[in-house]
Amino acid sequence: MWFFARDPVRDFPFELSPEPAEGGPPGPWALHSGRKKATGSPVSIFVYDVKPGAEEQTQVAKAAFKRLKTLRHPNILAYIDGLETDKCLHVVTEAVTPLGMYLKARAEAGGLKELELSWGLHQIVKALSFLVNDCSLIHNNVCMAAVFVDRAGEWKLGGLDYMYSAQGNGGGPPSKGIPELEQYDPPELADSSGRAVREKWSADMWRLGCLIWEVFNGPLPRATALRNPGKIPKSLVPHYCELVGANPKVRPNPARFLQNCRAPGGFMSNRFVETNLFLEEIQIKEPAEKQKFFQELSKSLDSFPEDFCRHKVLPQLLTAFEFGNAGAVVLTPLFKVGKFLSTEEYQQKIIPVVVKMFSSTDRAMRIRLLQQMEQFIQYLDEPTVNTQIFPHVVHGFLDTNPAIREQTVKSMLLLAPKLNEANLNVELMKHFARLQARDEQGPIRCNTTVCLGKIGSYLSASTRHRVLTSAFSRATKDPFAPSRVAGVLGFAATHNLYSMSDCAHKILPVLCGLTVDPEKSVRDQAFKAIRSFLSKLESVSEDPTQLADVEKDVHAASSPGMGGAAASWAGWAVTGVSSLTSKLIRAHPTAAPAETNIPQRPTPEGLPAPAPTPVPATPMTSSHWETQEEGEDTAEDSSAADRWDDEDWGSLEEAESVLAQHDNWNTGSQASRSRQVSQTINPDHKSPESDWSSWEAEGSWDQGWQEPNPQEPPPEGTRLASEYNWGGPEPSDKGDPFASLSARQEAGTQRRPDPWGDDNWEGLETENRQVKAELARKKREERRREMEAKRAEKKAAKGPMKLGTRKLD
Repeated sequence: MWFFARDPVRDFPFELSPEPAEGGPPGPWALHSGRKKATGSPVSIFVYDVKPGAEEQTQVAKAAFKRLKTLRHPNILAYIDGLETDKCLHVVTEAVTPLGMYLKARAEAGGLKELELSWGLHQIVKALSFLVNDCSLIHNNVCMAAVFVDRAGEWKLGGLDYMYSAQGNGGGPPSKGIPELEQYDPPELADSSGRAVREKWSADMWRLGCLIWEVFNGPLPRATALRNPGKIPKSLVPHYCELVGANPKVRPNPARFLQNCRAPGGFMSNRFVETNLFLEEIQIKEPAEKQKFFQELSKSLDSFPEDFCRHKVLPQLLTAFEFGNAGAVVLTPLFKVGKFLSTEEYQQKIIPVVVKMFSSTDRAMRIRLLQQMEQFIQYLDEPTVNTQIFPHVVHGFLDTNPAIREQTVKSMLLLAPKLNEANLNVELMKHFARLQARDEQGPIRCNTTVCLGKIGSYLSASTRHRVLTSAFSRATKDPFAPSRVAGVLGFAATHNLYSMSDCAHKILPVLCGLTVDPEKSVRDQAFKAIRSFLSKLESVSEDPTQLADVEKDVHAASSPGMGGAAASWAGWAVTGVSSLTSKLIRAHPTAAPAETNIPQRPTPEGLPAPAPTPVPATPMTSSHWETQEEGEDTAEDSSAADRWDDEDWGSLEEAESVLAQHDNWNTGSQASRSRQVSQTINPDHKSPESDWSSWEAEGSWDQGWQEPNPQEPPPEGTRLASEYNWGGPEPSDKGDPFASLSARQEAGTQRRPDPWGDDNWEGLETENRQVKAELARKKREERRREMEAKRAEKKAAKGPMKLGTRKLD
């Protein structure tokens, strides 16, 4: 039976490239790039082929193998695995690039910054200090070929082939036999007498000076070139001259050299070196020190190398969040570093952390996430947004902190395109309705309206028809002037989503009412919007065939492309009004107060000014938008499942009947009766809707557009319509059908001779309402007294009831 020996190279768990990499170290070692077969992670593999007759060189290679395997230091090349056979030696290390190749590649890309060079040299000197002071070892091979750079830009010291003990117990330094390496030997080694007094680190520090010269000036042609510093920075020149001095006794210890360069104003005294040193010791730092470090880190990241941010800063940030309880301070630097990642890396490293952060109850964390959502929203897929992000974000709508409510509203601009039908058209609309109707902060109500205008194109056709008109109409009645402007801009931004009938019957009447708004900015925007809608109606009137093209988006499915107009019309509100919210937050840094006085609109002369009404902070729990009617109580609101379509704007053909019935859109007899019944049953009860709608009750500016102004009598000599012969066989002997209307108008003119000359924009309609309101108040008082008297009689007759007993009669 034959047994075949296994090939150890074939069974080696690493696969190396067939050709060695360029710029490898001089000598017998060949540097190959490779990867681990199991995971595919990149590695570097140093290969030495055993040749006959080179036993001394083979022993040096095996000694280097052993040294690298046993020495562990962050600044020394990291050993991973190895293979030793009769034919070859394989040493597997972390993936690195020779320093010479690295400097050449970076020079072609624009060159290395002094910050990077200062930290690289700091690492090499620190490795030498470890070898000399802690291990009593002489490296004996410090040069460009012995330094490697990993993917984070960290410099690693390798080339341990010719290392020997400083104590002399292992024999003298091994022979190199390579001219490229012997040119870095110090001059005292050429003195065969051995009379030169030197320290154990003197030779390595001379070689360090050669390395510094090559880093800044290129390959060293000869030893005499060291006399000219060349491009070495001025802050480093004094310390460099100490290294290449002829007297080996004065060459500094590596530890003292670091101390001198780290002095104030020194070459290694900069923010980049300090950041790296802190990251190396971050595990033993106090929590307060970590917080301060991460807060200042984001300011410095812009000047740091990209590879350093990706491979060194990012892992530390993720670790600090996962295990260090760093909190919200890591978010800003985390998202800054995330810009350097590819889409796949971002999905693997950043997104899981972001999803976990959204479930945090830390307010600082939540508001930072909302403020910086624009930086990571493109990496979130729709299932993740709907199932893991949105359910946590909506809690911000109910938060007592105005800043979180405002940022939550703004974040919907980014989340809306990724929301599903239920979250967008049902859940989000419920919260928007409550904010627009109940939030005590005017800027938040304004931004809610703006956001609705921007995401209107993403809503379904049925939701748009049900929501937009009523929502923007409500905004035009807001006491906060920017909210009224936002309502007008919302109409204009979503103009293509309304039918011609809605434009004429619902939108234009609302906009016309704003032409007499006390704020000029509101009036200006109202006039612009009116002209826009009128030109649209006029074009369809001139050419009815355009109707289908004009209304093509009314019943269309949601489309992201339809939101472009909204972004341009209403972009000011989210940015400009935010400063108002910020001022409010600075004035009240704690939770929002339970009651806040809503600013009232200016009241026309001759009318009593309504008292400020407090708005309760308790959130409204209705699941639908509600058209706020004057005088509605809580019971009436809860019985109406959907009040979007309650606003009956009528039509042009029914104008006379509407005027005759005095059944306007804000104060109707039915609403008055509901208010009387509600207050009669419980005179002390005051519903939140009534509080919020009190600014619409009397003296409201939006009443002016509901009743046309009486027209002046026709000029003298004007003929009635019946006096003309309209082309019939004989003149009409019937009365003018407009005569009765003219008579009514003349009577109205006599009662109010100059409707535009005074400041009473409300006319007789307002006066009549005041009289009715006073009579209703008196009736309620009488009814209340009667009810109290009846209760007192019953109580006196039967006596007080015991707790838990039932009333049988």
